[in-house]
Amino acid sequence: MEIRPQPGPQETFLATSADIAVYGGAAGGGKTWALLLEPLRHIDNQNFGAVIFRRNSVQVRNEGGLWDESTKVYPLLGAAPQESILQWKFPKGAKLKFAHLEHEKNKHDWQGSQIPFIGFDELTHFSRAQFIYMLSRNRSTCGVSPYIRATCNPDADSWVAGFIEWYIDQDTGYAIPERSGVVRFFTNRDDVLVWGDSREELLERYPDLTHHDIKSFTFIVADIFDNKILLEKDPGYLGNLKAMSVVERERLLKGNWKIRPSAGLYFKRSDFEIVDAVPVATRRVRCWDLAATEAEEGKEPDWTVGVKGSRDQHGTIYIEHVERMQGNPERVETTVVNTAVADGVSTVIRLPEDPGQAGKAQARHFTRKLIGFIVKTKRVTGSKVTRASPASAQAGAGNIKVLRAPWNEAFFAELENFPSPKAKDDQVDALSDVIDELAFPDAKPQIRSL
Repeated sequence: MEIRPQPGPQETFLATSADIAVYGGAAGGGKTWALLLEPLRHIDNQNFGAVIFRRNSVQVRNEGGLWDESTKVYPLLGAAPQESILQWKFPKGAKLKFAHLEHEKNKHDWQGSQIPFIGFDELTHFSRAQFIYMLSRNRSTCGVSPYIRATCNPDADSWVAGFIEWYIDQDTGYAIPERSGVVRFFTNRDDVLVWGDSREELLERYPDLTHHDIKSFTFIVADIFDNKILLEKDPGYLGNLKAMSVVERERLLKGNWKIRPSAGLYFKRSDFEIVDAVPVATRRVRCWDLAATEAEEGKEPDWTVGVKGSRDQHGTIYIEHVERMQGNPERVETTVVNTAVADGVSTVIRLPEDPGQAGKAQARHFTRKLIGFIVKTKRVTGSKVTRASPASAQAGAGNIKVLRAPWNEAFFAELENFPSPKAKDDQVDALSDVIDELAFPDAKPQIRSL
């Protein structure tokens, strides 16, 4: 039996001699498997120990995560699982553990530890302080020189973007191919990383340093096209990446480290086909984004918005109507009830449930007022950009059509300005919930009747 990396970047990652190596920079490059294969070279060393971290334990146990994938290869080498502590023990005594650093303080749980091999799965999920602290735990008495391996996807706002900036074209955000795998050297001076092209260069610049004060580092870029096995076994995964929003597609498919959400990147009116009629729907829903402040001179409060959408038998989504108003709580309540009457009892009504008791009380109040209608409430979670990403992806794929109506211009104008700190996004929030409800109708409706 032979277990080996795929030719290309994965093989380069497992062959590098750098003290610290970061692998990936896009989705689908075989990052998790590369991380799992790396410590296997030492399993005949009875004193060898390794720890691979995810930010939280749920991510370790997730379907397709570290533990799940490890069960496909480690038993072939005779390793015995200890699932209760997320650890594998190999026949000659070597151990590999999966752990988490969910909270900043968790790094101190490893005080006094000696870990010859440390892995970080999705390094951008960890703080710089956690990474630097665990460097101090990366030490060895088992004969294996201590080293660190990590994987990541692009995140322009992560400290990792600065850590690997030499490998990235700062104008385009894409990795510089000829620099992938090049080994560089750094030292930490007063919490600032100082880089050089060789140890000798840093030793000459800073005579007080010793050889051991300097770490070697490399970044090895990989993407889905380097993972031939995945493309063969799951060719639809590439289509999934292509169907994502512009920002996520740039990050996860193309490996862009500079892309950030900005107005015009998430929605373009040209992505929406305007139609004069909608076909028979399999489901129809009206999702509300609620506000309760009247407009005043010199002030522009949020809008109460109800977006009505449907889905046909082919999965195409139609935005049929947008109700939009500003007013006090009584006017908002009247608008929601009157709109429900106009929509009819077959249209599901979805209301947001804001955090806290006030949000729950508001949801209960509206549910009582909507007697005879199908009402769903759902807790609002995640950032607005995260919530809008599925809608952006569906629009980019041409899967959302809009019924021609006077409200179209205000609707498209708001979508094209999203995300912007100065622009309203109430219609975007309601649209996000429509797409979520039509695609994932998981919450049980509360049917209020007389």
